Amino acid sequence: MTFHDLLAALDAGQTITGGSPLHAAMHDTSQEALRIAGELNAGYHEPARVRDLLAQLTGRPIAETVTLFPPFTADFGRNIRLGERVFINSGCRFQDQGGITIGDDCLIGHNAVIATLQHDIHPDRRGDLIPAPVTLGRNVWLGANVTVLPGVTIGDDAVIGAGSIVTKDVPAASVAVGSPARVVRGVLA
Repeated sequence: MTFHDLLAALDAGQTITGGSPLHAAMHDTSQEALRIAGELNAGYHEPARVRDLLAQLTGRPIAETVTLFPPFTADFGRNIRLGERVFINSGCRFQDQGGITIGDDCLIGHNAVIATLQHDIHPDRRGDLIPAPVTLGRNVWLGANVTVLPGVTIGDDAVIGAGSIVTKDVPAASVAVGSPARVVRGVLA
C-alpha cells in the first residue's frame, strides 16, 4: 500500500478499516508528521525555518506570507493546504487525514482544533476511521479554542467566536458562536 493509494482513499472519503493496509500506511505517515512536529516545537526557529518545517510536514510549498507560531501539531500533515497570508497562532492541532484547506487571509486563534476524522459509531467497527474534509474560505477568523469538526465548510469572511464548536457549515460573511456554533448575525450587522 503506497502513500498515494492512502491519500486517494482519504480524499475520496473512503472508510479506513482499523488494522487494514491503509490504516498501517496512515500510521506510518503519522509517525513522520510527529517527527517533524517534534522538531518544529523543540525550540525557537526563525520564521523561514518554521515555514520550511511546515513545507516538510505538508509536502507542499508554503508561501512566504504564511505565519505559524509554534507549538503546532498535525497527526498526518500531508493533507493540509494553506493559502497566502494565513496566520496560525500557538497551540493549534490539526487532524488532517480527511483534508484541511485554509484559504487566503485566514486567522486561526490560539489552541484551535481542526478535526477531519471520526470513528465508526458501531462498537464492532469503532477502530474504523471515516474521513471528511474541512474547508475554510478566504478571510475566515477562528477565535481562540475553536474546534471545527469533520466535513465542515466555513464560508468567506466568516468569524467563529472563541470557544465555539463548529458541527455544521457556516455561511459566508456570518458570525457563529457557541456549542454547537450557531449563526448569530452577519459580520457587518
